[in-house]
Amino acid sequence: MEKIRTFKPREVFTRQLVKTLLMGQGLAALICGTAVTSQYLASNFHVETPMLQSFFNYSLLFLFYTSALLCRAGDENIFQILKKHWWKYLLLGLVDVEANYAVVKAYQYTTLTSVQLLDCFVIPVLMVLSWWVLKTRYQPIHYIAVVVCLLGVGAMVGADLLAGRDQGSTSNILLGDGLVLLSATLYAVSNVCQEYTVKRRSRVEFLGMVGLFGLIISSIQMAVLERRAVANIHWSWQVGLLFAGFALCLFALYSFMPIVIQLTNATSVNLSLLTADLFSLFCGLFLFQYQFSVLYLVSLVVIIIGFITFNAMPTTPAPEPPSAPTCEDGRYGDLEDGNTTEQDVVVRIGSAETQRKIRTSNTFGGESVNSVIEGLSTKF
Repeated sequence: MEKIRTFKPREVFTRQLVKTLLMGQGLAALICGTAVTSQYLASNFHVETPMLQSFFNYSLLFLFYTSALLCRAGDENIFQILKKHWWKYLLLGLVDVEANYAVVKAYQYTTLTSVQLLDCFVIPVLMVLSWWVLKTRYQPIHYIAVVVCLLGVGAMVGADLLAGRDQGSTSNILLGDGLVLLSATLYAVSNVCQEYTVKRRSRVEFLGMVGLFGLIISSIQMAVLERRAVANIHWSWQVGLLFAGFALCLFALYSFMPIVIQLTNATSVNLSLLTADLFSLFCGLFLFQYQFSVLYLVSLVVIIIGFITFNAMPTTPAPEPPSAPTCEDGRYGDLEDGNTTEQDVVVRIGSAETQRKIRTSNTFGGESVNSVIEGLSTKF
């Protein structure tokens, strides 16, 4: 009650929060673009080639970001990165490619409702991996916010059922649901690796390495699994335009997502992406004659409320282990008189603030540390 009485909206609804919300919804709109173009390709032109579509995206990443790494010097050069971390980025590229492929393949075996519900599995997996790998610590309000967002997804699925949009196949529901869960887990691993890389190394390195290995893996997988499907495509300017639209939307998503992750974290970004299905539904009202339901608006509002609640209180990193006492600028903490040997004393001398390290092997005894340091400073 005390927190409620002292609540100040300006401390929550900051410019940073608004910026994060708008950027997250921009990412959701890009996902909507990939969904609409894919549906047009499948329904109007009978083209179902997910690996070919991913191939175009990885080609753009390779062209823009991998080539940029070639022009860098030192440890940021692509050859130095490959020398040290090639196997890590190979696994990351494999995870990213298969996450995209598994969720598209799942539509052939299970329903739209199952995909929408089980795809939310990425959120708890992300939180567990972030806690374990990134040492992120969540407050109770964060768990409440996640539950609110998932309730919004439930409202969206309920609206789909009422509107008769439970599309998809039921040929092998168990396999389809398993592919969705696999895809959600792989997406969580990819996003945690992305957050780790962009916050500790660089965005260009992450995208360049994903573009390189994603291009190699998607090319091999496309040649093995989609040779006939690609050969049977009846190319036209409409098909080419849809492929280009899909590739540009996905390329923009990959390019901007690390920027948003740098501002917040992977869990927050994925919460904002829950509205992507709603954007696709709103587009479908005009493009594919879907039936409207008020529950869609309710779902959108609930998800945004959950997202704002999640970002109202920042996550905290795990506490660092206590460091050893240091001597700096003439101040030494927790020194035990008469028992100090082999200590490194750092003295700041002159206006240039040049540090000299003096190794002492004698005991200070009863003389104060400050007087010793002042004597050493005067001497130098």
